[in-house]
Amino acid sequence: MTEAIPVLEIGLVLLIAGVVGVLARRVGLPAVVGYLVVGLVVGPFTPGYVADKHQIQVLADVGVVLLLFEVGIELDLRSLAKEPRGILIAVPLQVVLVTVLGALVAVALGTTALGGVTLGLVAALSSSVVVVNITRSRKRTTDPVTERALIVWALLQDAVTLVAATLLAVLLAPGDEPPVIAVGKAVAFVIVAWGVQGWAVPRLLAALQDQPDSFLIAAVSAALAIAGVGAVVFGIPVALAAFVAGVLFSIRPIAQEARREVLPFRDLFAVLFFVAIGTLVDPAAVAREPGWLLVFIGLVALKAVVVAALDALFAIPGRDWQIAIGLAQIGEFSFVVLGLGVAAGVVSAGQSSAALAAAALTIAASAVAVRLFPKRA
Repeated sequence: MTEAIPVLEIGLVLLIAGVVGVLARRVGLPAVVGYLVVGLVVGPFTPGYVADKHQIQVLADVGVVLLLFEVGIELDLRSLAKEPRGILIAVPLQVVLVTVLGALVAVALGTTALGGVTLGLVAALSSSVVVVNITRSRKRTTDPVTERALIVWALLQDAVTLVAATLLAVLLAPGDEPPVIAVGKAVAFVIVAWGVQGWAVPRLLAALQDQPDSFLIAAVSAALAIAGVGAVVFGIPVALAAFVAGVLFSIRPIAQEARREVLPFRDLFAVLFFVAIGTLVDPAAVAREPGWLLVFIGLVALKAVVVAALDALFAIPGRDWQIAIGLAQIGEFSFVVLGLGVAAGVVSAGQSSAALAAAALTIAASAVAVRLFPKRA
């Protein structure tokens, strides 16, 4: 019966994460914070029970694929093109400014240039998942105009990340592979993904619309398969490959129907993704280098100032500081970027743990602080 132990373990972790997520919402925090805490508790760096990290990671990988595939669909580049020009300029500018400032701070503290850029980009990105939760919370004080600005800003950050993370992956590629080869692989993957997600899959799903079970199987399996092909064949990080697939798929009208079908599975597996992130936090490593936790929190605070300033400069509709505070956290794409840095050896264990700890703290802080603004009549 030992083969049933992983099933029992995953079931218990999911149940506990679900309960803690509900409790987090009851006290006004995002459920994501509860999932991260559960990961920390069952991780190898805290006393007590330790979950099988490999089992959780396998399902978490499925979760991040579906999570970022869905985010890619929601991005919908066609609709973003209709947004005010100011926000289309402000968001890339914000990501570049915070990344550069973060890199300068990191380099001044002894990190390599590539490590500094990686850590700066980690701090520059916000969480689309948290932003959507903020705009849907029953306790929200945001108005519709501010909510739209928050969502568009977060999604545009994801679009900028698509380019930035791809370039970073090329720069951090193994030394025995010339950059031109890595760039060629990335371009080849986009072409393949366009053919599959932009042409073949929409036609397949259109033929299966009267068969809900087959429609769901095709939508989920195509997302997992193209992400796997991106990682195994083209050397693209699996999460980034899933996001690219979602973006290319989003241009087809049937994409929104597929998104609705994928959402329940995304939510289930995404819980394990955030739990898995929590298991990576090493409190001892953070304690050995406590300055890095303060650095990341400071960079996120700086990001809020930059967002508010750019929001006012480009006259973007909405409440400047409420938008800024709603975006003042470290997001799920930051975890992907952080993983690239750790794998390449340009980000230390202490820096990684500090960034993950800062993510939990800033997610909680922004979710609470964004509600302190009075509700408009």
